[in-house]
Amino acid sequence: MSLQSTDPIADLLTRIRNAAMVGKTEIRVPTSKLKKVVAEQLAKNHYLADVKVEDGKPRGTLVVTLAKDGENCPITEIARVSKPGRRVYVAASDIPKVKQGRGIVLISTSKGVMTGGEAVKQKLGGEVLLKVY
Repeated sequence: MSLQSTDPIADLLTRIRNAAMVGKTEIRVPTSKLKKVVAEQLAKNHYLADVKVEDGKPRGTLVVTLAKDGENCPITEIARVSKPGRRVYVAASDIPKVKQGRGIVLISTSKGVMTGGEAVKQKLGGEVLLKVY
């Protein structure tokens, strides 16, 4: 039996949220290009410590390090905005701010997945994937 999720991004975020709540420092999830890009953006913005891909037989594994040993996870809140049943699209001028600019939103644009700030600078709109604080 295959454990295939209809929303792989929501599954990744739930695994990160649950691991952070119980104090784990690392999670392993089946990899995909979108999951890898989302995790790398979170790592680039210092919400995750490290992201690696391990090759596997049917599919690789994405190894996400939430925090270094002895440190707490910097993620307080992480939520999916656009869902399979209700997609949320915004123009560059309407990109939301999270917690008065202390958090970030990730947006899937025509130039790839980027933070809301990068999308505003490049004047690109797109699908709001998630918000992190």
